Amino acid sequence: MVLWPLVTLVGFLLLTGVVIAMGTHSTSRYEAEKRTATAPRARHAAESASAPVSA
Repeated sequence: MVLWPLVTLVGFLLLTGVVIAMGTHSTSRYEAEKRTATAPRARHAAESASAPVSA
């Protein structure tokens, strides 16, 4: 009689853990891609800002 509510609770907690793990992995991958996409632009902007301007 208590078996099905217990199975439901365990299943819910398991699936919640899976969703959290997938979200954490996806977020860290997104942030790493964003960091690599903006890093060359920032480096290029710093190089062009420090380059001498010829008049």
